[in-house]
Amino acid sequence: MMRLIDILQPDCVKVPLEASSKQDAIFELVDLLCDNTDIKARQELKDAVWKRELTRTTGIGHGIAIPHGKCSGCPSLAIALAKPAQPIDFSSIDGKPVDLIILLASPLDQTGPHIEALATISRMLNDHSFHAAIKKASTAQEIFELITQRESQFTK
Repeated sequence: MMRLIDILQPDCVKVPLEASSKQDAIFELVDLLCDNTDIKARQELKDAVWKRELTRTTGIGHGIAIPHGKCSGCPSLAIALAKPAQPIDFSSIDGKPVDLIILLASPLDQTGPHIEALATISRMLNDHSFHAAIKKASTAQEIFELITQRESQFTK
């Protein structure tokens, strides 16, 4: 089973995200990934994630958005996670604004890890007490520790 903490780096968690619009939030998270990982194709990744977002919202409901994209300059699956300072309208399926954004970036030729990461995130956030704890967290470190603690429970 995939563990997010094997992919998510502490410096790819941002609280608060400064952006106040969907596009700015996506671009801010791509910048965070490109500044802290070995992804070299900043603009290509911004274009890929934004193009995907325009086809169908990644606002999955319950205040969560999982924008994602693939690009050639992305050597392996990478994740950035953020809580915006103010909830952002993501045109979510339930009509509610988003206060947790998890951005996935992956290589063009790797679908498996991308799908597995989406499934892991969904499972994790379906745990209502964990979801509530993440929403209450006020720092990036706190969120990273919550994810680490939760995943250590399931990988023993």
